[in-house]
Amino acid sequence: MKIRIIILFTFLFSQELLAQKYLLDSIRPSLGHLIKEEYNVLQYADSSANFNKFLVSLDSIYKGKQNSLQIIHIGGSHIQADAYSNKIREYLRNNSPFNESPRGLIFPYRLAGTNNPGNYSVSGNKEKWQRYRSAVKSDSATWGLTGINVTLIADSDTLVIKANHKNNVLKPYYFDKIRLFTDADPSAYCVRLTDSLVRITSDTVLSDFAIREYVLSDTMQTASLIISYSDSIVDRGFNLMGIELQNSMPGVQYTSIGVNGASFESFARCGLFYKQLSLYKPDLFIVSIGTNDAYTTDFKADKYREYYKSLLDSVLKINPECALLLTVPNDSYYRRKHPNRNTVVQQEIIHKLAAEYNAAVWDFYAIMGGLGSSQRWYNNKLMPRDRIHFTPLGYSIKADLLLTALASKWEIAFGYEPGTILNKLTGKP
Repeated sequence: MKIRIIILFTFLFSQELLAQKYLLDSIRPSLGHLIKEEYNVLQYADSSANFNKFLVSLDSIYKGKQNSLQIIHIGGSHIQADAYSNKIREYLRNNSPFNESPRGLIFPYRLAGTNNPGNYSVSGNKEKWQRYRSAVKSDSATWGLTGINVTLIADSDTLVIKANHKNNVLKPYYFDKIRLFTDADPSAYCVRLTDSLVRITSDTVLSDFAIREYVLSDTMQTASLIISYSDSIVDRGFNLMGIELQNSMPGVQYTSIGVNGASFESFARCGLFYKQLSLYKPDLFIVSIGTNDAYTTDFKADKYREYYKSLLDSVLKINPECALLLTVPNDSYYRRKHPNRNTVVQQEIIHKLAAEYNAAVWDFYAIMGGLGSSQRWYNNKLMPRDRIHFTPLGYSIKADLLLTALASKWEIAFGYEPGTILNKLTGKP
């Protein structure tokens, strides 16, 4: 049974207040007893040639080289909310004055009747769209990299896309190219910009990837697109699987892919997942799947392991030099009654897979304090009553912990004084 998303996601609307402030130093006196900081390291990263290669590329951007890096972070509702993943994104994006990387792949979650991250917006009339989630077993559709889609069921709709929304970023996102992830017949619909000062200068269909790409005559932060069906078309199957906002600037592009209730099994239902992932050829692939897999009384360890291996095999087939970071799911409660012991089994599997695949591990389960620790985090207002998700403060602390672990490994690898990288990324004096 998948987790029912019953918490009020209005908790997350205040996350932008914590979007850039590094909190660990200030919360240690009152909340430090909840965090086992001795486990806050990227285990096995030293022995991973791919991870060391990733750090070399990351450090080159830090030193001012105009290189590009692609990070993909995949998970469930924690990642759909894009609270802690967005904070990491902004930290890394601001590590160099040359880092003007694009926002990349997003999804119009509000059109699907679910929570949208607060850092971008895609507005339209959700009554004109039918949603399909790969995490819902009764749903049947063509899914791609995002694991969710919406289908236009009206004659037309206008989508207003804002790359910067409710988020005080140091560097606003700009784009001069829009990709629509759709397998619809190109002759069945048309797309127009409402801005008379900006034109579509190129319209390319990448049919193998189920993508239609529009190059714009100018850079934009906000675009308004009218999507309409052709008059003579009977089969109205415009399935929107995602929107990508692109530019040609260098830097770190951090793409988060999350769907409420997602599991390894649900992502395995996405027939175009790996085809579309191959467009990105990620330099770092972060796996944060597992909470929903464990949310059952009938957890199958072998099935979980095989799904995990299949994902890692496919990612490495796309890019054999991709660094892998496997994150152990947080401690959680099953039906608000009992600590979920399945996470202990997942923890063991993930560490063994890391050895097999030369991957790094960020063991957030151990960092939290292991079995039952979510009750203590809840008592200190870092998790809501479900003891599965986190409050804005909890997610912000989680982001700072991951950044600290990454920065520490980075500093050691290149001989920087302790705190050099962390202070640079967070703006600490």
